[in-house]
Amino acid sequence: MRAVDVIIRERMQSSVGMIPDLAEHLVGAGGKRLRPLLTIASAHMCDYQGTHHHKLAAAVEFIHSATLLHDDVVDVSAKRRGKKVANLIWGNAPSILVGDFLFARSFNLMVETGSLEALDILSTAASVIAEGEVQQLAALRDIEMSEETYLEVISAKTAALFAAAAEVSPVLAESPKRLRTAMRNYGRELGIAFQLVDDALDYGGFEVALGKSVGDDFREGKMTFPVIHAYQIAKDNKDEIGLAFWRRVIVDHEQRDIDLENAIALLGQTNALEATLDAARIHSDNAVKALRPFKTSPWKTALQELADYVVARVH
Repeated sequence: MRAVDVIIRERMQSSVGMIPDLAEHLVGAGGKRLRPLLTIASAHMCDYQGTHHHKLAAAVEFIHSATLLHDDVVDVSAKRRGKKVANLIWGNAPSILVGDFLFARSFNLMVETGSLEALDILSTAASVIAEGEVQQLAALRDIEMSEETYLEVISAKTAALFAAAAEVSPVLAESPKRLRTAMRNYGRELGIAFQLVDDALDYGGFEVALGKSVGDDFREGKMTFPVIHAYQIAKDNKDEIGLAFWRRVIVDHEQRDIDLENAIALLGQTNALEATLDAARIHSDNAVKALRPFKTSPWKTALQELADYVVARVH
């Protein structure tokens, strides 16, 4: 990953001083780098002998960073990766524009690899992510959202980049289609599991694990898997008190200081967090199964362990 970090540092530079300063605030905060790691690991698993995967891994991280900068403006977030979000320091307009700059840099890197197919995969992922974000925004406070619809949303806004990050290296390596498909499926399932665990952490985690303020999703009125599950249980049980609570805090967005604590209590009573983690484990297991076509190697083991880690980080 050192080579990838070097590229990231080099390509986020600009003669316009605010750009590297703002980008460094986010990129320098670290983060898990899971998505570029998928690009690196899949290159090794497919015996790719070149170096273009480093540029694609950096492009993946730039796409991810750009979406985070944009998301923080849309979501009116306070923290990202344990630090104050960039738009609270520099303002919304600079954050959006630096996000655009990072998107542009990602496409520069893709073009430099000379792979039109890799460019197609990552550019398509970028558009799918945007569609997923708009779909989630349109469904904000939609208390009747189903678990199936929600999984479609996170497949777009989160899992699409995981899937693309995992697939582009097999493309560079000119691997058989079955291996490309296997890596794409691994990334997609891992991404869904990752998002579901994030959903659970928002109601039952620590900021150090989540990287943002606990309860952000609740305060924004987002329908995430735990809330969808809890609301459905309340409907099934004809729990008028529970139904009235969720409608008030989500649909009407009338929230009191004690409501996050009350929400966590209701999620506990309906086993909503456990149900969310159970769903995450299913997708994590699916990710591991997707790797079956690959021969045993340290990199395959690392990706299997990564799938376990994504769920285990909740503890």
